[in-house]
Amino acid sequence: MEKTTTPQITAGSDLSELLISLEPEQLSVARRRRVPRRYLRRPQLLLLWSLRLYLLFMIAVVIYQVWTGA
Repeated sequence: MEKTTTPQITAGSDLSELLISLEPEQLSVARRRRVPRRYLRRPQLLLLWSLRLYLLFMIAVVIYQVWTGA
């Protein structure tokens, strides 16, 4: 019995063409497959954490504006 492997989707491949060519059963199996976690470098992590802090700050500003306007 031969073991068949499914081809991996690379960054250069066109995902839309691949999804169109699959049958419904194959598409559901492809969607259920987990995508591995991506590990980010330090500048990317710093940017994401700064955006989170900015979001929390802006939420506090909006709450304060609603509170003083009421």
